[in-house]
Amino acid sequence: MARTFVLPDLGEGLIEAEIRAVLVHEGDVVKEDSPLIEVETDKAQVEIPSPFGGRVEKIHVHPGQTVKVGEPLVSFADAVGAAPPARSAPAAAAPVAPAAQPAVAPRGDGGPVAAAPSTRRLARELSVDLQAVRGTGSGGRITDDDVRAGAGKPPSVSKTPDAPAAPARAAAPAGPAKPLAAVGLEPPPLPEFEQWGPVERQPLSHLRRTIAERMALSAALIPHVSHFDKADVTDLNAIVTRSFEAAKQRGITLTLTSFLLKAAALALHEHPQFNASLDAGAGELILKRYCHLGIAVATDRGLIVPVIHDVDTKPVMDIARELAALAQRVRDGKAALDDLRGGTFTITNLGALGGTGAIPIINYPEVAILAVARGREEPVVRGGQILVRMMLPITLTFDHRVADGADGARFAQAIIRRLEAPETLFVGW
Repeated sequence: MARTFVLPDLGEGLIEAEIRAVLVHEGDVVKEDSPLIEVETDKAQVEIPSPFGGRVEKIHVHPGQTVKVGEPLVSFADAVGAAPPARSAPAAAAPVAPAAQPAVAPRGDGGPVAAAPSTRRLARELSVDLQAVRGTGSGGRITDDDVRAGAGKPPSVSKTPDAPAAPARAAAPAGPAKPLAAVGLEPPPLPEFEQWGPVERQPLSHLRRTIAERMALSAALIPHVSHFDKADVTDLNAIVTRSFEAAKQRGITLTLTSFLLKAAALALHEHPQFNASLDAGAGELILKRYCHLGIAVATDRGLIVPVIHDVDTKPVMDIARELAALAQRVRDGKAALDDLRGGTFTITNLGALGGTGAIPIINYPEVAILAVARGREEPVVRGGQILVRMMLPITLTFDHRVADGADGARFAQAIIRRLEAPETLFVGW
C-alpha cells in the first residue's frame, strides 16, 4: 500500500520551499533518515530525510518547483514497518515507522502529531516518544523545547546534527521566474532594452528573490542612519596573530570576527535599544533579554546570515570554534533552520574582500547592523607623535525611529572601547 510523504511544517511561519534537488529515483529502496529531498526556504537550504524505509514509488516534485507545506513530495510502496494511518488523518499524511517519527505521526488517540524532521531527530536522540508530548508550537506543533521538556531537560538552543552527506550532483536548474513582492511605490515600466542590443533574462533563485524582497522591505520601512568610526585594533591584531597557531592546534580558527561578536554583545548590554525590534502597530520597542548575533556569510547562492546564540555568555574561543563550524555548514548548504533563527543584531565583515567602508541595510526586523571593512596601518597622532597603528573602519547603521545620532555614537564607542582593550573580551560582562 502506497504511503505519501508531504512537505512538513518547517516552523517560523515558513509556508513553502523551493525544491533544489531530489536525492532519490523512482524504484530506489531508501533507508530511514537517508537524504530524500533538498529544499531551499526563506531561511536556509536543508535536506529533508526520509521518515521511514521503503521503495520509492512516485516522485511528485522536481528541481525548481515551489511546494507549500502539506503538498506531496514522495510516495512509497511497501514502507518498512509503516503503521496504517489513523482514521482521522488526511490521506496525504506521512506514514509512521516504529523507530522514527515522520512530519505527522499518529498519537495514541488517533490524532496527528506535527513535528519538523530536526525535532524528530532530537526526540530519537533523547529517547522521547513524540506521541506522549504536548506541542506548544503554532497549531499544536511539537517544538525542540517540548521534546527537551519531555526528557526532563531545560529549554535551550539546539543545533541539529548535519544530515548524511549526499552524493555529488549537478546544481538544480532555476525554476520559472516569479515577480518580487511589491513594497512601497510601484516601479515604472522598464524600457525595451532589446532596442539597443541583445539581452539575456535569468530567473532569480528562491534565495536571491527572498534577499531582494527583504532588503526592499527594510529600506522602505526603516529610516536608516549610519555612524562612521574607526577602532585602533593594533593590540587586538597582535593577539590574534600571536595566538593563531596555538589556537589552530586546538582546532580553533582564530579571527578578528570572533572578537567583534564578543565586543558587540557586551556593548549591547549597555545599549539594549539596539538589541530590539520595533512593534510599530503597538507603539512598543521589544527589548530582547538574550543576545543572539547574526554574522553575514557569503555563499555561491547569495548572502546568508546564520546566528550564534548567547554570544554574551560564551568565551571568545568558544565563539571562534562555533563560528567556523557554522560558516562551513552554511557554505556547504548543510545549515539547519535553527542555525538561522532568533538573531537580535547582525555583523557583516567585509575585511577579507577589501574596501574602506560600507553602509549596510538593516536585517529586518532587527534595528541595527554593524559593518566592518579591512583594517589598515595608518599614521595616527598620539601625544604629539605620529605612530603607525592598525585602524579598523566600522559603520553602525540603525533605525532612526528607535535611537538618535548621539545614541548610535555612544553604542559605537562602547564597541570600539572593547576592541581597543582586548583583555576585556576575555572575561564576562
